[in-house]
Amino acid sequence: MQVRVQQERFDLGAESEAFAAGAAAAAGAGGIVTFTGVVRDAEGGGLAAMEIEHYPAMTQKALEQISSEAMQRWSLADALVIHRYGRLVPGEKIMMVAAAARHRKDAFEAAEFLMDYLKSRAPFWKKEILHSGAADWVQAKTSDEDALERW
Repeated sequence: MQVRVQQERFDLGAESEAFAAGAAAAAGAGGIVTFTGVVRDAEGGGLAAMEIEHYPAMTQKALEQISSEAMQRWSLADALVIHRYGRLVPGEKIMMVAAAARHRKDAFEAAEFLMDYLKSRAPFWKKEILHSGAADWVQAKTSDEDALERW
């Protein structure tokens, strides 16, 4: 299991290949699921950037705990969570989740669980900055909370 919180960009292909190679070496891994989140532009193309803030020790610990829960709950062979912070522009990758399990259903469910957690509960604070100069903190959405409740 690996959790990385970083400012630097990551190479999706290289990360996926490295994870798959490690998962393939793990006994019994038969399915690998990956998901990558990207900065989405505001309606009408008005987003200049998104600033993501966090408290490093708190964030790392929280992501490690939820990843460990996923590892146990779905008997994963391996898991990977990468989440960026800092100033990101539309189209940049924010995060990546990968889950490897004996069966694809477990890999899909674990990856979805991790994504739902990252979206609604992970200790990150996001501010959208528009081309107009206006800036607003991103508020939690009821739909994101509802998605997490099913777990």
